[in-house]
Amino acid sequence: MKAISIVKPYEIDIREVPTPQPKAGEALLKVLYCGICGADVASFTGNQPFTTYPRIPGHEFSAQIVSVPENSRGLKAGDLVTCNPYFNCGHCYACQKGLVNACEDNQTMGVQRDGAFCEYICMPLERIIPGGSLTARQLALIEPFSISQHALSRCAVKPGDKALVVGAGPIGLFALLAAKAKGAEVTVSDLLAGRLEKARRFGADHVVQAGTEGADALLQEICGGHGFDLCVDACGRSETFLKCIEQACHGASLILIGNGKTETTFLHSILLKKELNVYGSRNAFTADFESLIRLIGEGGVQAEEMISAVYDYPDAASAFDALTHNDGSLEKVLLRFSDPE
Repeated sequence: MKAISIVKPYEIDIREVPTPQPKAGEALLKVLYCGICGADVASFTGNQPFTTYPRIPGHEFSAQIVSVPENSRGLKAGDLVTCNPYFNCGHCYACQKGLVNACEDNQTMGVQRDGAFCEYICMPLERIIPGGSLTARQLALIEPFSISQHALSRCAVKPGDKALVVGAGPIGLFALLAAKAKGAEVTVSDLLAGRLEKARRFGADHVVQAGTEGADALLQEICGGHGFDLCVDACGRSETFLKCIEQACHGASLILIGNGKTETTFLHSILLKKELNVYGSRNAFTADFESLIRLIGEGGVQAEEMISAVYDYPDAASAFDALTHNDGSLEKVLLRFSDPE
C-alpha cells in the first residue's frame, strides 16, 4: 500500500509499505480522509520536539471497516468510523486516575508513533468510534473538534456566560462552536481580520482585532466592564495568556489549549486577587468524540464549513507547503485517500 512519510524536515515521500495485518482484537480499516494538524505541520518543519524520523503523520481521520472480528459493540465491515488516536499505557498514575488523555507515556498517532496517512491501518476495537450519520469528511474533523470540546468540558459553562476566545485558528474556531453549543455569548479576538470574518460566519457574537487601537476598551465594553466569565487561550503565546488574565472577571475560568513554546513571567498574585480558576487541557476522551458525533449528526453544529481545501493524497507535499505558508486563510485542509464504498 501507499503511505506518506516525512523522511526529514521539509522532505515528504510517498512510499510502498506492507499492508498491515490485524492482530487479535484489531480491525483493518481503509483510510478515507485525513486532516493535516498543526502538529503534522510542525513535524514537517522540524518544530515538533516529540517527532522522530522517518514518520508517517496523521491522527485526524475517517475510515471504513474492511474486516473486524466478532464483537459486542456492533462494529461490522462497511461501517464509517473515526478513532481515538491517543495511545495510553494503562499503568501510570494518570491512567490509574482515569486521565488516559494525559498518560505519562502518551503516544499520539503521527507524533510518537506512525499515523494514518496511508491507505490502510489496523486499530484496536476499543479505539474505533462509530460515525453515526456523519459523512467521511465530517468524521475527519471530529478529532480536532474534540480538543476544544474537551477543553470546554474542563469547567462549567452556563448559558449566558460571556466567553472570550483568543485565537481564531482551527482550534479557536472549534472552541467558539463548543462554547456556543453550551449557550455562551462568545467574543473572538485575533490579529488577522480574515480570521475574524470566519469567526463571524461561525456564530461569534462579537469579534475584536487584537493589536489595534481601542481593542482592550472594546473588549471591556462587550463584557460590561466586569471582565469575561470564561477566557480560552487557543494560541499558547505568553501575550495571549496574559491577555486572558487581564480580561477575566473575578472568579473567572481560564482554559489553556494552545501549546506554549516560551516562558511567561507575571505576578501570580493576580490569580489570587481575582480568585481565577486556571485549567490545562490535553487531548480528549472517547466520550468527547461520541458527543460531537451526536451533536453534528443532530444538526447542532455545521462543522464541515471548517474545511478550506481538499487534496488527493499524492499531492500531500503541496498541501503541507500551503499550510507552511498559510496566511490565515486556511483552516482545515484534508487529504483524500479514498471515498467510502
